[in-house]
Amino acid sequence: MLRPNQGLPMWLILTLSVLAGISVANIYYCQPLLNQISEDTGLSTFEVNLMPVFTQIGYALGLLLIIPLGDLYSRRKTILASFSAVVLALATIYMAQSAPLLLGASFVTGFCSVSPQIFIPFVLLYAKPEQKERKAGIVLSGLLVGILASRVVSGYVGHEMGWRSMYLIAALTMTVAAMVILRIFPNVESTYKGTFASLMKSIRHLIVAHPRSMLYSIRSAFAFGSMLGLWACLAFRMKEAPFFADSDTVGMLALCGVAGALTASNVGKYIPRYGVDRINNLGAVLILLSWVIMGLWDDTYAGLIVGVIIIDIGMQCIQLSNQSATMRLCPEATSRMNTIYMVTYFIGGSIGTFMAGTMWSLFGWNGTVATGIVLALCSMLVTHGMIITIKILNNDREKI
Repeated sequence: MLRPNQGLPMWLILTLSVLAGISVANIYYCQPLLNQISEDTGLSTFEVNLMPVFTQIGYALGLLLIIPLGDLYSRRKTILASFSAVVLALATIYMAQSAPLLLGASFVTGFCSVSPQIFIPFVLLYAKPEQKERKAGIVLSGLLVGILASRVVSGYVGHEMGWRSMYLIAALTMTVAAMVILRIFPNVESTYKGTFASLMKSIRHLIVAHPRSMLYSIRSAFAFGSMLGLWACLAFRMKEAPFFADSDTVGMLALCGVAGALTASNVGKYIPRYGVDRINNLGAVLILLSWVIMGLWDDTYAGLIVGVIIIDIGMQCIQLSNQSATMRLCPEATSRMNTIYMVTYFIGGSIGTFMAGTMWSLFGWNGTVATGIVLALCSMLVTHGMIITIKILNNDREKI
């Protein structure tokens, strides 16, 4: 039986990293395939374009409702149940001919693809103290590579074998992943005793008891919104002069972000040495720098490629440092603390996407760049404002 802080073998960490990438990729397979799906099923582009919307809504609810179950129930059983549901949802998409079936299965796919966010609290709870951030960073790297590579893989498979083949391959892959989890994932005891209702209510109490969780979460949310603003509008920029590029080129640019994703495993080892706030500030500065580069040299591939790489490195500095710090605040409630972090993080990403898209429609690429810069600055400024607020709250408690 594993015990907290006892340590986890590297082979398990690497396996979880691969499984994290495979699991999260299911959310993004549809994006390059929407035109093919519309033509094959006879559904309208509006109906088919709702697929990623329903997937993201499902993912958001999964973050809120499934991740906390890691504290209440066996993590192994929770992951197996999620993987099994994803297999059925992917198989349903493979066979779907109607909009309700396609969108319903997309919702379930998103809802049950949050298992990587169970892996990370598990690693941070059971890894040795001096290895926590580094090993969590390895899992996070796998997660990010899965996100970045998924669009390229689905685009290639869709082009060569048709869109349904992608979902059949995904269903078979997730079946194998479930078998791997059944064999290798430790069956550890839950850390919370109570009902699901009391579990969800406890999240509010955790926020009150650990106000720094909101500092870590909100500044990460602003940064994430800044980064997603790039991906919300980059395809539009690439269609314009001087590029006149198609979606395949945008997919290749996404692969440049893999370089940033792979830095996550190395960033973790510097967090204990330099502290969460310094690593966060470094990340925010890098995101600002990337937007400046993409604003000044937006008419060159070099400027965009360098910007994509730097913004991903900056984002990983921010996410890994703040996510691990959030869960360290209350080790016996790592899954619920991760819920606080990830739900806030996701809301920030959604707001950033909306703002960047709106500014693009009004001012073009300059509006997108301005949005990215403003959100990155907010990430930096919220640090100072919330630290002052937390100090005031703590002083008031001491007086009481």
